[in-house]
Amino acid sequence: MVRALILAHWPWLVLWVLAASVIAFAMMGADKRRAKRGMWRISEKALFLAAALGGSPGAVLGMRVFHHKTRHWYFRFGMPAILIAQAALILWILLRPLL
Repeated sequence: MVRALILAHWPWLVLWVLAASVIAFAMMGADKRRAKRGMWRISEKALFLAAALGGSPGAVLGMRVFHHKTRHWYFRFGMPAILIAQAALILWILLRPLL
């Protein structure tokens, strides 16, 4: 049932991931800029939430591009773990009937 739903609406899923990734990427850039200027920061919880809601590709890319949060082990390992888990879940849902 979930597989059929994903296959029927995959363009919307792709659009969701792209939009969430752009937002997560922008959040990483904005937080890095604010850190350099000593301004109010975006919470780590909000950064992880953006990744968990589908923006993990953008969050991981933002970490690399802006060199942001790379010293924190929970970001260095947590963000890629979210990305891998989300990709594995989608692949498992899509390939499960074939196995």
